[in-house]
Amino acid sequence: MFERLLIVCALLLTAQSAGAITIYKYTDANGVVSFTDHAVPGAAVLKLREPMVEHLDQQVHLNIKKEKGHDSLYVRNDLYAPVEIELKLSGVKNVLGVADQVIRRTVPARSNERLIALSPKLVGKAMSYKPSLRSIVGDPQRSSLAYRYPLPWVGGPFRLSQGPNGGYSHSGAKSRYAMDIAMPEGTPIIAARGGTVIKTENNQTGKGANPSGNFVRVLHDDGTMGVYLHLMQGSVVVREGQHIAVGSALGRSGNTGNSTGPHLHFVVQRNVGLALESIPYQFAQPVQSLPNFAMGGN
Repeated sequence: MFERLLIVCALLLTAQSAGAITIYKYTDANGVVSFTDHAVPGAAVLKLREPMVEHLDQQVHLNIKKEKGHDSLYVRNDLYAPVEIELKLSGVKNVLGVADQVIRRTVPARSNERLIALSPKLVGKAMSYKPSLRSIVGDPQRSSLAYRYPLPWVGGPFRLSQGPNGGYSHSGAKSRYAMDIAMPEGTPIIAARGGTVIKTENNQTGKGANPSGNFVRVLHDDGTMGVYLHLMQGSVVVREGQHIAVGSALGRSGNTGNSTGPHLHFVVQRNVGLALESIPYQFAQPVQSLPNFAMGGN
């Protein structure tokens, strides 16, 4: 029964050397939906990856306050985590107060900070400039501490369907050291490390608009972040800003987003300097890999 729930996850091991994989979905004579990496007459062709798209920058805003001919540029960070920002000013004309047209700073969680105050060189003449703000969650000055992660689920045993540097979808900077664990939908997912919940998604069904599916992102005390992806719709039981401990219930595993079958995608990330990247980690106990075969069914 468990093998039938693995679906396409087992295909990943046979295709790790490729940058992308074509999967064929078909219904056999018994009405069973199956997946294979071999062409089948009448099968639907699926070309899938698992990019992580969380739109964290949508909670970081640039505001310009105008007072008596002066402009003050503020950054408001609505996240429950610090963010590193980069403010660029281009097309600067008739402006005082711009010592450097690129400003980089770490803005604390849930704060509103003034970055720069501008005034006209020629009083009475309009200032001209175009601001552009970029932000990345996390403090790049923090150093990650050694930590072995307890298994972030209840039940099993389950197996690794795609590991670090997996060629199917673990080749990008954000997911290079991620691990995919094949498991039935509805498996309880728990926190592998304590921290603060900084972002959740709970309303996505099926593929949806977000490749990450439903997820929970947790900020740890050392500045690293644990991310639990592809959770079941409506199963997330934590809220943004909530402090959690190891073993706290987060939600249930699912098959949402750009997922090829029921599994948990778990990754640890940190801000390395205006870039969010995955970092190597280890589970506290061994997790076996799936055998090199492909199973269909659902």
